[in-house]
Amino acid sequence: MSQIITALSEVSDRYQALFVDLWGCVHNGVTAYPEAVAALQQYRAKGGTVVLVTNSPKPRAGVASQLGQFNVPDDAYDIIATSGDSARSAMFRGTVGNKVYFMGEWERDAGFFEPLHLLENPVEIERVPLQEAEGIVCCGPFDPMADPDVNRPDFLYAKTKGMKLLCANPDIVVDRGEIREWCAGALARLYTEMGGESLYFGKPHPPIYDLARRRLASLGKDVPDSEILAIGDGVLTDIAGGMGEGIDSLFISGGLAAQETKTGFSPDAEALTDYLEKEKSNPTYTIGRLR
Repeated sequence: MSQIITALSEVSDRYQALFVDLWGCVHNGVTAYPEAVAALQQYRAKGGTVVLVTNSPKPRAGVASQLGQFNVPDDAYDIIATSGDSARSAMFRGTVGNKVYFMGEWERDAGFFEPLHLLENPVEIERVPLQEAEGIVCCGPFDPMADPDVNRPDFLYAKTKGMKLLCANPDIVVDRGEIREWCAGALARLYTEMGGESLYFGKPHPPIYDLARRRLASLGKDVPDSEILAIGDGVLTDIAGGMGEGIDSLFISGGLAAQETKTGFSPDAEALTDYLEKEKSNPTYTIGRLR
């Protein structure tokens, strides 16, 4: 049974570092949660290290810029690891070919294709129509409100051509304020269900945790997994990832699962148990909101 707590400070002294999800935990896609920001600032003031681990397809510089727009201050975190960083590295290694069909919102996702100078001899990537592509790079749906099934005709064509789909954001849905939107993970899931091959680099998959550990090490921090706490509101991403990596986890029940867990200030214990059993999830701790 997950231990219900009411404040991060109740357990944070047990951990040297936090791997913290962003959307639904630190902000709602529009603005920061003040209590979450204060909790992270307090943790850092006591010597803890905060790594923001996000399934955003943006490079970390883009996420940092977005956090400023959402009023998340710099002193609430130490460093950022994004699904986009991990997926970009794979793309520029030629994982899905050099001629790719892009899915997403170009105005938002153009940074994904900026040159990656950390690699030796990166592949030159060319965006082309689907009929000319060797693979698909998916940062998100063209229309986040449209049912993913609208992509079936294109996915059927891509599958018959043996294209791989690189998923830059494994999240299925996200809540932007009060509006729920589809994410790239929903498209990748559909492609896989149709018999295509989807490649994932964000939570809950290992590449982003390897990146987060490297980012932590770049700060001169040698932290064992037993002293890292993963925090997030997605049982299929944040919590499943922590469990898979052998890292303790703190489930934010007031995020994506607020209704199912009947979360007000804290979750209803019975509703939480039912939800976690249904999802086959076992976070170490649960809290209504990060505070």
